[in-house]
Amino acid sequence: MLPVPNLPTLDRLHATVAPDLDVQKAAASWMDSFASYVNAGDVDGVVGLFIDESHWRDMLALTWDFRTFHGAPSIHKFLSDRLATSKVTKIAIREGMTSLLRPYPDIAWINMMFDFQTEVGFGSGVVRIVPTANGDWKAHCMYTNLDDLKGFPEQIGPRRNHAPNHGKWQDERLRSRAFDDEVPVAIVIGGGHSGLDVAARLKALGVRALVVEKNARIGDNWRNRYQALCLHDPVWYDHLPYLPFPPTWPVYTPALKLGNWLEHYAEAMELDVWTSSTVTSARTNAAGKWDVIISCGDGSERRFTVNHVVFALGIGAGEGKLPEYPGMDKFKGQIIHSTQHKRATDHKGKKVVVVGACTSAHDIAVDYYEQGVDVTIYQRSSSYVLSTKHGWNRIMKPIYWEGGPPVDIADRLSASFPHLMAVPLNQRQAEVIAEDDKEILDGLKKVGFRLNKGTLDAGFAISAWDRAGGYYIDVGGSKLIIDGKIKLKNDSQISEFTETGLKFEDGSELPVDVVVFATGFGDAREGLRKVFGDELREKCKKIWGLNEEGEINGAWRDLGIPGLWYMTGNLALARFHSKHVALQIKAMEEGVFGERYSAED
Repeated sequence: MLPVPNLPTLDRLHATVAPDLDVQKAAASWMDSFASYVNAGDVDGVVGLFIDESHWRDMLALTWDFRTFHGAPSIHKFLSDRLATSKVTKIAIREGMTSLLRPYPDIAWINMMFDFQTEVGFGSGVVRIVPTANGDWKAHCMYTNLDDLKGFPEQIGPRRNHAPNHGKWQDERLRSRAFDDEVPVAIVIGGGHSGLDVAARLKALGVRALVVEKNARIGDNWRNRYQALCLHDPVWYDHLPYLPFPPTWPVYTPALKLGNWLEHYAEAMELDVWTSSTVTSARTNAAGKWDVIISCGDGSERRFTVNHVVFALGIGAGEGKLPEYPGMDKFKGQIIHSTQHKRATDHKGKKVVVVGACTSAHDIAVDYYEQGVDVTIYQRSSSYVLSTKHGWNRIMKPIYWEGGPPVDIADRLSASFPHLMAVPLNQRQAEVIAEDDKEILDGLKKVGFRLNKGTLDAGFAISAWDRAGGYYIDVGGSKLIIDGKIKLKNDSQISEFTETGLKFEDGSELPVDVVVFATGFGDAREGLRKVFGDELREKCKKIWGLNEEGEINGAWRDLGIPGLWYMTGNLALARFHSKHVALQIKAMEEGVFGERYSAED
């Protein structure tokens, strides 16, 4: 069980907030003291500015890793180990980014964003300070992030290419994409949003990368999914690096539209992509580099020796895992995974059961209903349900919303809440959302749909970080279940398949023609086996789920195998963390990468 810390409520702190509080003065005073202690290398002084139950989350800036330190003793050890070597200087509050926030009546903190430098880079941070019994303000939550490397800025904005190009651009692009005269520094396996994001980040840092995509076109990984697929995240959350969606874009993006956008993105960003191509093998050699074999769309084979391989095929590496039940071999109907499902009209006139009760299951079931197909959702275990209407108003607004801050600021504000520290906040938020959604949740309970409150009763976020699923973000499917238009069965577990359907442990049977398993994916590392072999797959660290510090395992940093990276996550996470992957690769290539301060496995 993951540890859940306490919130810094005013009662717990034995504190109040004076009505005439000068917020800017209190913030500046704290930051001046913090900067003074940091500049002096005074760890005791720094930690004295934090309450006992405090948190410090760092992404690369001081640790070259993703770490969260909970409690003053843990922060003290971290700073004792890393403050002097990191050489943090030039700490300054960012103008216009300080405010007093009252997320709940019993909680108050001053939120401020600041900038700093380390020996090798430029960083930004967010700190929240809370009142104490004696009137002082102390830090409850600190976040530090590496934004850029000194001497190696992104070639964007004023640093873009200013030279005119008369008639040479097309030939230059063809030569660049061919890689006949040079070897890429990195090969990116997968041309979905994760692969394109990290390729764009690497290009901006001057690191040559080749994206290898098995489909015929960029975006086919979305075009080839089920026809009804649509993002349930709002557009303000989903922008890609450097090239945001236009202001006319719909709030919720259809999969086909997103596929087209990714194809446009790859072209607009001039990314070097080989489609209809597959990395068939990648092995480390005696020099510590990667020998990579690519089977190309024209039937040829190319071999490269590169420094880095970025695996960007998602949590399930593109393959769904079917559960195993007795009798599946004698079932006369069709059994498919949701990743194989295309369109509801393929099963006109059939009886369909969708096994699963989270997002894909609901989407597919709704599509079947709208096409007049007899469809039943079979719910194996309880699900967390929230509506986009009420849930996103509470979770996304105002950070990822119309008129909100730029996404690079929004990403830092979002990341500045360590996952475990935020659990009690999320628990409160989940209760508020449940009250907003009371009508639909009561309707689901009435028809027997089993509900839960999410992992640790914390709603959506922890379920996503720890399980990559377990929830349904409702866009209409729940009402169809309530009204009986999508049938529901969940009163007994499946015992076996029969020739004509499913039999359950209570002896009941369900005759069906098609069974669609919307049951998620297996271990993300299994996708590595085909390319990297058994030995490297076994060396690879766990991918996804939260570790004891509350950080996501494996993704975007050290996997236990030098030069191998795992890019994954929804559009927002891929946008944000692609910069972290690119910075690590660039730092290694330029010889400025420091020692990783990693947690024990």
